Amino acid sequence: MTLDLDLDAAMGRALELAAAAQEWGDTPIGALVLGPDGAVLAEAANEREKRGDPTAHAEVLALRAAAEQHGDGWRLTGCTLVVTLEPCTMCAGASVLSRVDRVVYGADDPKAGAAGSLWDVVRDRRLNHRPEVTAGVRAEESATLLRAFFRAQRGL
Repeated sequence: MTLDLDLDAAMGRALELAAAAQEWGDTPIGALVLGPDGAVLAEAANEREKRGDPTAHAEVLALRAAAEQHGDGWRLTGCTLVVTLEPCTMCAGASVLSRVDRVVYGADDPKAGAAGSLWDVVRDRRLNHRPEVTAGVRAEESATLLRAFFRAQRGL
């Protein structure tokens, strides 16, 4: 299986997690961390509403869980973060600090994205780590899920 097919399948799982998040009232965002061998180390969905925790974004939860599984402490060297929406500043910062090799995301976030849309935390040369970024994997599916969620939230 090629890397692109693996990423497509990984994003498919992230989309399933995102759909689950909206069941408990959270913005539908899903994330998973792939180990150096491509196996899933951890996965999570947004749980801000569920936990009452402003930091319980899918990416942060997945990175925390992956750090427990990876075997190199908090350093996720060799790992890939896969997420349905472009990471915000907090999540982009967490990906830099966790030392993931790659960030893969679905839909761009022009209002709060920090992997190139509004800010570019992950490529900031002042930081000591810059993961590779792959954008647009199953982007339309991610965007469609988010649009439907926000339309329902607004009663449209």
